[in-house]
Amino acid sequence: MIKEIIIIGGGIGGLSAALLLEKRGFSVRVYEEASSIKGAGAGIGIGSNAIRALDEAGIGETILEIGNVLEKQVFLNGRGRKMTELNFSLIDERFGAKNITIHRGELLRMLQQALPAKSIQLKKRCIDFKQSKDKVEVIFEDGSKDEADFVIAADGIHSFFRRKLVPGSVPRYAGYTCWRGVVANKGRIEQHSAAEMIGRACRFGIVPLKNEQIYWFACINAGQKDPALKGARSKDVARLFQKFPQPAVDLIRETPDDELLHHDILDIRPLKSFTFDRIALLGDAAHATTPNMGQGAGQAIEDAIVLTNAFIKAKTIEQALHFYNEKRVKRTAKIITMSRQIGAAAQAENRFLVKLRDAVFTITPPRLLHKRFQFLYDVDFE
Repeated sequence: MIKEIIIIGGGIGGLSAALLLEKRGFSVRVYEEASSIKGAGAGIGIGSNAIRALDEAGIGETILEIGNVLEKQVFLNGRGRKMTELNFSLIDERFGAKNITIHRGELLRMLQQALPAKSIQLKKRCIDFKQSKDKVEVIFEDGSKDEADFVIAADGIHSFFRRKLVPGSVPRYAGYTCWRGVVANKGRIEQHSAAEMIGRACRFGIVPLKNEQIYWFACINAGQKDPALKGARSKDVARLFQKFPQPAVDLIRETPDDELLHHDILDIRPLKSFTFDRIALLGDAAHATTPNMGQGAGQAIEDAIVLTNAFIKAKTIEQALHFYNEKRVKRTAKIITMSRQIGAAAQAENRFLVKLRDAVFTITPPRLLHKRFQFLYDVDFE
């Protein structure tokens, strides 16, 4: 049915798919437009749902070794008063996998090293593709071409493949912008506990990483591509969050200007299908979401294992792609929608709504929070 597969995009989703497919005997070639595969200087969360998928690839234990196990997440109001918390240990006990935090660059490095060097080609920007009855041809900016039985488009939120296959599917702005950085912990937060302070039209998060590091993020409501924020330095961002409790301002100030990351927060409207004859969208190309549920990387990894299982078990391409859509489209649409709603509530600007939000958050029993997010971990890849 399918023997050769081309993957466009060397991010977490693309490399995870390549690794899983290689282990199952498929011939895989990954094309990445960048000159190297490296993650920006920020941390990410990998939920137990994704860890289970990585176990299938034989690298789950390695991930746990280089990642930091997260046992709980505490939610505070803008004055630093605790409202509620999520206890990830309860999730671990039920579903048999840990929730971890990890530096994006570390995860990408590990995935790359697990693959044969010859399977990844860099500086290859795809500019077009053509489908025939039994092949897909991809054309690159340097004039070269390649073809395979199938193409997986894992080329991110600004996916060239999605724009061509689903005209009008473009990133949409969530209404807020975000800075991120990684600095030394210096004992400022427990090694296995994350925290998020939620204020009025702004919030600040602190996530522990391995080796006594902290990944922080800071979000404020702003216009898209706001010129007043362009080129903001660490001291400028710290000034925006000076009313927040410590260690918010210190963490921002300690981040070197050249390591300070800044991005407007985007997602895409849920798609009705991720498959188009002999092409499948994967990861952010298929279902880019706001980061409010920490599921961006995890859902890309889930895509990879579900698509691999589909190719192995289905008797025809049509059956495989139907399986992939059935397993992934509704689930990721729910996450996109829920994450956008969580972001809107967290970034609320109206004073009355902020007080109402904080009050509801404070009186909501943690078990109800666990119940609301249980669907993330209760997942079937088969």
